[in-house]
Amino acid sequence: MKSHFTFTKKQRNGIFLLIAIMVILQVLFHYYNKTLDGNNHDALINTELQQEIDSLKLVQIENSKFKIFPFNPNYITDYKGYTLGMSNEEIDRLHKFRASEKWVNSASEFQQVTKVSDSLLVVLSPNFKFPEWVTNPKPKPFNSNNYNSKPKTFGQKIDLNQATASQLKRIYGIGDALSERIVSYREKIGGQFIADVELTQVYGLSAEVIERIQEQFTVKTPKPIARFNVNTATRDELVTIPYIDYEVAHNIIEQRILLDGFKSLTDLTKVKDFPVNKIEIITLYLTLE
Repeated sequence: MKSHFTFTKKQRNGIFLLIAIMVILQVLFHYYNKTLDGNNHDALINTELQQEIDSLKLVQIENSKFKIFPFNPNYITDYKGYTLGMSNEEIDRLHKFRASEKWVNSASEFQQVTKVSDSLLVVLSPNFKFPEWVTNPKPKPFNSNNYNSKPKTFGQKIDLNQATASQLKRIYGIGDALSERIVSYREKIGGQFIADVELTQVYGLSAEVIERIQEQFTVKTPKPIARFNVNTATRDELVTIPYIDYEVAHNIIEQRILLDGFKSLTDLTKVKDFPVNKIEIITLYLTLE
């Protein structure tokens, strides 16, 4: 056995060198595995992070897309029409049509009036929102015991400013609550209506019921009001008109300067933030002269 463990100096040096090489290789292998594991872990984290970034980018792109919400095409302003992709000529055709006190009641009629292309109509028409009485008209029931049976002439109609709640209840669709509400609203605004259109401000009255009222009643003694020339009125005068605040009054004056004067009261629909759905009430207080 002794002969197996007896080495010369060169042999011992060789053994030590071999052991040293093995230790170095083990250390290098250990650190290599550790680095490889770390790189794999970092790569996994980077992949997950990139996926999250890509997902957020998709959400941002979707949110940045232009969205069209349901709207009544009769009240399209210049700015609204521009954002929808309509040309100035198409917008002007619609405003001219509305200026004649007519209404667009379907997508096909909208195209006939504005002359928009078929491709644009396909984009816009799904978002058109017409009143319920237009999209789902209900036939008027026959009732010989109410005022609906025979429409009257202006002279035969009852003055809306003198009508009592019991008289109003004879209109089909008006009960105790609505008849009292009409009378209460009339008292609230000073005891007199200015025009029939103010019935639209009475809560709960549908367009059909208002039409039936106007067949039998009308304003014969309108409330006297101050009317202002829209082309000369000051901001302080404009804010005395219902539904016009200081901001809208300021915008009216700016648009008036831009247009070098309003040629028609319907031009007010081009004013920024103008309450278009109240224009019939507002124009009662305005003139062009």
